[in-house]
Amino acid sequence: MASGGVYSRIDPMLKKRDDFEDMLEERRNSSDVKYALRCYSPVLYKGLSPCTPGELKASVLQSHQVLYIIGQVSRETGRASDEVVEEASAILEEMAHSQQLGTVRFFAFVLSKVFKSLFRSIRVNEEGLQRLQQTIQDHPVVLLPSHRSYMDFLLMSYILYTYDLTLPVIAAGMDFMGMKVVGEMLRMSGAFFIRRSFGGDRLYWAVFSEYVKTMLRVRTILFTGFLQNGFAPVEFFLEGTRSRTAKSLTPKLGLLNIVMDPYLKGEVFDISLMPVSISYERILEESLYARELLGVPKPKESTSGLFKARKILSEDYGSIHVYFGEPVSVRSLAEGRVDRSQFNLLPRHIPQRPGEEVVSLVNDSAYRLVRAQEENMVLQPWVLLASLLLQNHHSQQQKNHTEGATHHHSTQEQGLNPGITLEELTAQTTWLRDLSREYGAFLHWPEHTSPSDVVSSSLSLHRGLVSVCEGRVQLATEQAVGDPSSGAPPGPVSPEEKLLNRAVVVLSCASYRNQVLHVFLRPALLACAVHAASSTNKQDVFNSFSFLRNMFSNEFILCPGATVQDFEEACYLLVKTGALQVSQHEVLVTESGQRTVAFLTNMLDPFLQGYQVVCRFLCEEASESLTEKQFIPAVRKFIIKQLLAGRLRYTELLSSDLQKNALAALLRLGAVRKIKGVQPGTLQVDNLMVNSLEDTLGGKLHTQKAAVARL
Repeated sequence: MASGGVYSRIDPMLKKRDDFEDMLEERRNSSDVKYALRCYSPVLYKGLSPCTPGELKASVLQSHQVLYIIGQVSRETGRASDEVVEEASAILEEMAHSQQLGTVRFFAFVLSKVFKSLFRSIRVNEEGLQRLQQTIQDHPVVLLPSHRSYMDFLLMSYILYTYDLTLPVIAAGMDFMGMKVVGEMLRMSGAFFIRRSFGGDRLYWAVFSEYVKTMLRVRTILFTGFLQNGFAPVEFFLEGTRSRTAKSLTPKLGLLNIVMDPYLKGEVFDISLMPVSISYERILEESLYARELLGVPKPKESTSGLFKARKILSEDYGSIHVYFGEPVSVRSLAEGRVDRSQFNLLPRHIPQRPGEEVVSLVNDSAYRLVRAQEENMVLQPWVLLASLLLQNHHSQQQKNHTEGATHHHSTQEQGLNPGITLEELTAQTTWLRDLSREYGAFLHWPEHTSPSDVVSSSLSLHRGLVSVCEGRVQLATEQAVGDPSSGAPPGPVSPEEKLLNRAVVVLSCASYRNQVLHVFLRPALLACAVHAASSTNKQDVFNSFSFLRNMFSNEFILCPGATVQDFEEACYLLVKTGALQVSQHEVLVTESGQRTVAFLTNMLDPFLQGYQVVCRFLCEEASESLTEKQFIPAVRKFIIKQLLAGRLRYTELLSSDLQKNALAALLRLGAVRKIKGVQPGTLQVDNLMVNSLEDTLGGKLHTQKAAVARL
């Protein structure tokens, strides 16, 4: 066990929380036209004037780095340098923003109307905004919001405009370029567009990286008195794309590498990275995401699609909380880790592959920033309800399979509602509220409101996912079967279609459960490890914990190299809440801790079974010619078959995200390899190792120590 000093860091009682202000309150009581047209005069870095979008593009094209790469490409391809310059210019035109205050004002007016219609409140921590305002004046700033909805980047700009802060320039995917009018309006409000992948295109990479770095650099020419600085705060999503599951995604490192580069090369004194946590009480895209996870293609972004989505304006999406975190100094992150003198050995404009110490710094920083986003997510009571309702649903499914289909049908015919009583659900939610607070959850629980009213309000807001009948509550999986929004033609519904329609509700509910996973993750890994270990010996439990943590490091945000720290944190939390007794050599579950340990193991059980079934599929069904591209449809078909036969317990195993993460883990561990077959990405399975992993995940650690050793 670590010292008490380590644990004070995670004690929620010592963590000060900022107050939140509802920014929509004023909007509801004053003119949106006046708001959009008001005086907008944000304070800028060092009081300098920003360069225009045109000056920014000119600066990029004339930079040493871009000119150097243009010369290289020209020599290697035999093309005239003017032709390569034209290509670089075209890349820049496709990419660059053209921020205009008029367009920003138009968006401010429209978004005020939309947000007031969709949301009860948008609550922002004002202290965080004050920190941001000060930071913008002192250093170049990079804003790093969490990404759960299309709404995120619009919301960020709306907040900064409202509070008279410098508007960011935002990295956006090329998908939005297809939206014709809307795409151009986004460009004029500060979006710059980047391709999802550009492989080995050195020219594109040079233009793109120089464009981002130019916005962050500050240039001062003392002799002429002429001052020029970059454009504005840069904003991008560390996760790269929206999370369809509401879990944090493994961070993408490319852009973070680029924005840290000007500091490492001594071009700026420091850069501030600011994590921002955006928490939605109800996500606009909840059923869309669930269908995507089940293999329904994502609708292409289009202006017409945007207008068709207007019907959502009549829905209630509850509240949003936006938490601007503590700015993180790149200088302090790099101190003692990177020797910056190495960058003086070559001219700065010559591209260099980052060394191991830089790669390690960027990777560790990315995980730290995503963890900061997670810890500052404001959780609504519904995420606790969703966790409990899912576990109740799963246990009911298990009971039905155990007792046989005949009993299940007779129960339905008699009109008996399984579910859980409203009183029992309220009692369980209150218990879970207290437990989550002990574990450091940033929970928004309405004060001066009875628990039963809080639960009823949450159920009402999410009535599309739950069924309340005769005082009993359950997931609305039965009414989902005939859901007209599924797009299926009316008429007889096949067992497979019924299953997939139910899965939409289960996966939607799981996305809310996932929002609280980071709070319970480490204790849950320990609870599973205690359950699976061959004895109560502390070393055996730690080995089991280490195995599970390693297995799930593609699934959850688990900082590399922090296994011991995570184990000690989990021990501390479970001991603190009376669930475990931990001595120097032994880990024991207490009598009073049975309930907590059962809840925690049930929380991770779908993931354990998901990884097991992927292992089983690869050993039993995978052909020698199976490719990475064919994997998801093939494993989905296998899981559907198993679910319909009653051999699997969890509908959420149909999530393509879970299946991809399981495959990524097996590839990382060497149990599956990608080989050069007839088709690219052909998978070669090590049956012995995959079988061993399946058994180990099933809790047979005492008979499968070889699997742990091999990892």
